[in-house]
Amino acid sequence: MTISLERTDRIKMAEPGELTLDQLFERLEQMPVPEGYKVEIVEGTVYMTPQRDVHWDTIFDIATELRTHFGRKALVKSDVRIDFPGHKNGFCPDVAKLSEKAEKENGRWRHQDIEFVAEVVSKGTGMNDYGPKKDAYAAAEVPVYLIVDPYVGRCRVFTHPQDGEYKRDLTLAYGEPIDLTDTVLGMTIPTDEFPRD
Repeated sequence: MTISLERTDRIKMAEPGELTLDQLFERLEQMPVPEGYKVEIVEGTVYMTPQRDVHWDTIFDIATELRTHFGRKALVKSDVRIDFPGHKNGFCPDVAKLSEKAEKENGRWRHQDIEFVAEVVSKGTGMNDYGPKKDAYAAAEVPVYLIVDPYVGRCRVFTHPQDGEYKRDLTLAYGEPIDLTDTVLGMTIPTDEFPRD
């Protein structure tokens, strides 16, 4: 089932049919999405998540660490659509670090150029971070995937993707540094000031 918009801005159910990921995003752009909400498509399902202070502060902390380590011109993105392997996966990662040689293709960044992704857990969509997103990032061979969970004060670090899954999974409590020195990033991210929810 798909969603389409009438001129009156009322949502109505469209005739059954398979829309492409681009068509879904085009329809979403026509919808009155409230300001401060992030919209992404995970396995063909649309998710709208409100941005909260804790969420944004954590994203900013991670992006700041990446920019400090790699420089201001580093390709560090937040909430920018990137398509990933799997059925209709148009994610907007909370933080994505692309290789310095990354180039856009058809106006969008390619998942093949991503070196690091971080997702900050939100209520209601955390299951995506630990489930289908983790699977898609592993299938895309994203070298480092970080999940930051302000509800439990823990981080999970997934590395060494192979055959569609991550071979290493490390859980750290807030306060413990995230040691990524043996990865493509070659850095450590402190967590002692990550806010909790």
